[in-house]
Amino acid sequence: MSPTNRAKATPVTRRTLLKRAAALALAPYVVPSSSLGRQGAPAPSNRITLGFIGTGMMGQGHVRCCLQYPDAQVVAVCDVDRWRREHAKAAVETRYAEQRAAGTYRGCQACNDLRVLLAREDIDAVLIATGDRWHALATVMAAKAGKDVYCEKPISLTVREARAMVHAVRRYGRVFQGGLQQRSTAEFHKACDLVRRGAIGKIRVVYVNHPGTCGDVSLPAEPVPEGLDWDLWLGPAPWRPYNRRFHPYGRPPHVVPWHFCRDFGGGNLTSNTVHAFDVVQWGLGMDDSGPVEITPPETGKVPVLTYEYASGVLLQVVGGRVDKQGLFVPTGWDRQTPITSFGALFVGEKGWIHVGRGGYLKCFPREILERSRGWHGRQRPVSSHHQNWLDCIRTRRRTACDVAIACQSTIVSHLGCIAHWTRRTLTWDPVEEVFLDDEEANRWLSRTMRAPWRL
Repeated sequence: MSPTNRAKATPVTRRTLLKRAAALALAPYVVPSSSLGRQGAPAPSNRITLGFIGTGMMGQGHVRCCLQYPDAQVVAVCDVDRWRREHAKAAVETRYAEQRAAGTYRGCQACNDLRVLLAREDIDAVLIATGDRWHALATVMAAKAGKDVYCEKPISLTVREARAMVHAVRRYGRVFQGGLQQRSTAEFHKACDLVRRGAIGKIRVVYVNHPGTCGDVSLPAEPVPEGLDWDLWLGPAPWRPYNRRFHPYGRPPHVVPWHFCRDFGGGNLTSNTVHAFDVVQWGLGMDDSGPVEITPPETGKVPVLTYEYASGVLLQVVGGRVDKQGLFVPTGWDRQTPITSFGALFVGEKGWIHVGRGGYLKCFPREILERSRGWHGRQRPVSSHHQNWLDCIRTRRRTACDVAIACQSTIVSHLGCIAHWTRRTLTWDPVEEVFLDDEEANRWLSRTMRAPWRL
């Protein structure tokens, strides 16, 4: 079927999807005693049932992590790549089989279309680890279907999509966890708390790593691999012919192979730097706001992408070491030290705080940390981000990275991309969420979705 005909195909109804889901679930299997609440496992009524949408490298990692929790049950996986969904299904059933005396288990559905998974009324929550182009649409569809959501970063492809996600999550009363997992690790909690309490005085500048966005590309058409639904892979994104650089069929070689293409992502700023932007927003107390001016290096005014907040604080995206960029080097800083990946260097009037993953937390002067009670280098594993999500599903409280927080941090990434693409200084209104006096830049705030998809 041609792309045009696929787009015009009659939408699958909820009734049809429920029939398909029921049919797939008809194959009988022996119910393990753990499913009945025996052997110390929680009873089914106390277990959160999970479905996974997207089972590439990140999705597989999420599946493995969630299989550790006795209070959760993975019941379905969905991917447009047959090898990946079957691999995920096998991982789930192998793990649960290990917990049974019989050593076998069949109870995880594998489907190609997320609408089939979302139509299952027995699924409480979904974890979305697709490409960026699907994040907003899948989240809104899940919220409407009554599912709680964990969505990988960046939570959207555009600013308007991020805002639509906030609206849907609030409207339907869902619990949402953004995949900015540093909100659940101790070193980042400590660093941001110190910054907010004024341990290094008024903040002057914050440095983060991983500069760079992406552009438009044109790749030659290649045969679509058997087992890959290319039309569903594209989803709401513009039609493009298949090329293996966008999606290597089967075992994923790395996390986001497609992020070099502007139709599918924003390059480093949205794939990597978004983690660091989240730390900056958190440390500066800007979870409900953002910067007011963005200047890209293409203007010749700054050496690196530079954001400015209304307070005068600068946020600059460096490429490794600060001293190589002609930027301000704070007192006590080792010039050979690179800015940590996914972390941040907060520079204040009284010193600096440098935080990164794996328990990395350095301060100048060192007494800042020595005077801080309750910090001895301990850290909580990143997996606690999933546990926080599951706990909040039970309590209906907001998560560590609620949708509104994830929205604001993701928007910072998008603003940087747009500044690079327009090659000029942009003035941003974080309340109205528009660029002032710049219609070209404002056109990048949203993108038309390919039919039949829409928010």
